[in-house]
Parts: sequence; structure tokens; C-alpha cells
Amino acid sequence: MEPVINEACETCAFYNASQLKKLGINVDNADFVVALAGNPNTGKSTVFNALTGLRQHTGNWAGKTVTRAEGGFKYNEKRFKLIDLPGTYSLLSTSEDEEVARNTILFGRPDVTVVVADASRLERNLNLVLQVLEITEKAVLCLNLMDEAKRHGISIDDRTLAKDLGIPVVVTSARSNQGIPELIQTIYQVAAGEIACRPHRIKSLPQKVEQAVKTLSKQLKDNYPNLPNTRWIAMRLLDGDQQIMNALKSGELING
Repeated sequence: MEPVINEACETCAFYNASQLKKLGINVDNADFVVALAGNPNTGKSTVFNALTGLRQHTGNWAGKTVTRAEGGFKYNEKRFKLIDLPGTYSLLSTSEDEEVARNTILFGRPDVTVVVADASRLERNLNLVLQVLEITEKAVLCLNLMDEAKRHGISIDDRTLAKDLGIPVVVTSARSNQGIPELIQTIYQVAAGEIACRPHRIKSLPQKVEQAVKTLSKQLKDNYPNLPNTRWIAMRLLDGDQQIMNALKSGELING
């Protein structure tokens, strides 16, 4: 289903460069948290730098050797904290990078998750996009490297793609700042609720699997009312995901 955009938003002035103020490392008291996900080599770091003005705070994730980068920007009087997740091909947690990315989106519950994809290699990038949409309701697809795609004769119908995925799709060439203003505007609209996402989700599970997922999901909801996305967690538990099992036992899923 196509994302819903409020009528009032359609008539508002689109992007005013004077409304954007890059905050660099000063991201205290942010109104919204934005996670930036994507496969390696999609230009994700370039998008991050374009949004934060090349200024960022770096360190390591707690208990991990994976680098953590944060920055921020201000738009429409709202402060946005941007977290650059490790580049990863999957969220199935077979590596430390995947675990960090998955846990941040699921347990950290960012207000918006932006998935940066390489427009010239879209098919291989969609696996991560679809996994993200199984976890979160609020997402934006940043279709980056459009200049490379055009150089290879590739054209993409971004409107149809947005309709199929149920989330906004923004076309960018971050190296030349093309599409970045539109990306900022879209992030704001999703965070503020002006765009309602209806993400594509797996619907055609075998009957026995579907029943098992529903039963386990209900048990999780009954025992852990604050648990995010019990359906997805139920599917991962049934698949034998040890990381999710450990997080549930330790309380990380409830307290994250």
C-alpha cells in the first residue's frame, strides 16, 4: 500500500535551505532519533556526512569492537540525532555488525530508519530493506548513487517502488548533494507523523508456521506487554535465533 501523506503537508512549502542547521556532534536533547542503515558501499557514509556536515562523534558500541558514529541536524525547529549503523547485508545476526544494526532498530526503536540503497545494484540491496520493514513501522528508502545508475542506463520508477514497499522513496546522489534536501524533508514528515508508512510484510507463511507464529506472538504479548514487534520476534525464536533468545532471557528486549 502507498504511504499516506496528509493533505496539509502537500500544500506546505517544500524545502527551505535556511531551515536546515547542521549540529555536528551537539545532539543533546534531540526531538527525534534517526538510524541510518544500508549495505556496504552504498554511499551511506556520504549521506551521513551530507546530513551532519562532516562533523560526528565516534566511539564503540557498548561491549563491541564495532565503531559507533553519531551526528545531528536541525530542521523545522526540531533536533534530529543521526546514528550511522554498521554497513551490513542482513539483520539475521550472524556477525557483530549485523547484531548491532538489528538491535538498534528493534530495541532502540528509532523514530525513523533510513535505509540507503545503491540504485545501480538495487536487487541485491532489497533483501536488507525488506528485513528492516519486518522490524519497524517508520522507514524511508534512500535510493542513492542515482548518477551511477543513470551512467549504466538504469532507470527506476521510484513512485511504484514506494507504493510496493509502503514507505517513502527518495532519489539521491549524495556526493553532489542531489536529493538531500528532499531526504531531510521526508525524514521530518515521517518522524512528525505527516507521512504514515504501511510497510510491506511477509503475509504468505505456510498455515502451520503462521499458526505457530500467532500463538507464540500472543504469548510474548501477554508476558511482555512492552515488547516491540512480537510477530517478528516470534518468527526469529521459531527459527532458533540464539541472540534473540539470549536478549529475551536477559531482559534486553524489554528494557532496550
